[in-house]
Amino acid sequence: MQSSRKNGWMKCAGAVALMTALAGCATQGEQQATKVRPPVMTSETLKDMSADQAIQLLQEGNARFVSGTPTPHNYRQQVRTTGSNGQFPFASIVSCIDSRSAPSVIFDLGIGDIFSTRVAGNVINEDILGSLEYGSKVVGTKLIVVLGHTSCGAVKGACDNVEMGNLSGLLAKIRPAVDVTADVNGPDRSSHNYRFVDAVAENNVRLMVQSMHEKSPVLREMAASGQIKIVGAMLDVKTGKVKFL
Repeated sequence: MQSSRKNGWMKCAGAVALMTALAGCATQGEQQATKVRPPVMTSETLKDMSADQAIQLLQEGNARFVSGTPTPHNYRQQVRTTGSNGQFPFASIVSCIDSRSAPSVIFDLGIGDIFSTRVAGNVINEDILGSLEYGSKVVGTKLIVVLGHTSCGAVKGACDNVEMGNLSGLLAKIRPAVDVTADVNGPDRSSHNYRFVDAVAENNVRLMVQSMHEKSPVLREMAASGQIKIVGAMLDVKTGKVKFL
């Protein structure tokens, strides 16, 4: 009986030792992960980050979003930290107002990670360019992303030549993408041809990226010197997956 009791204590002690070791490994892993990607962006982390690493962070975040395994963000702590220490976003994202395309959600990001500009059709104007120049030149973001998406209502409106109040001027900015898009899935170039609409949306992203280089000497020079990258991307609203162009 004493031998049995002794063996029981030994097994219990062994289990405790194993749990302690695993906990130590987990803590060490968390510390290592924190060095690579802190809960909140810091000036040091931003300074050491490259544009390609910024793209990788977005790709990894989107993969978590698509797989249903998002990061458990402590938003209250992030609010307190960024409120006290300031914000250091690593990217600026121009996206559509579509309810399915919120950048912080589809890229699994926390507070303080990105500057987010949202406008129907993810179009670029002087105010947005000024905002992006501030983010890149003043704050130091390493990446600018123009994020379009499938089944875009603004693109459909441009395809159908919709005219309505101030919306007309916005849709006029998308019309060049309609004009340069070849027929897709037949001659129908209206919103009823979903494949054509998505092709226009992708061309619209490319043209908006091009317009940044043409209309902003500040961003053009920063991109040419390798300080930042300006890229386009497309979100598939049916899957949540983002494809970088």
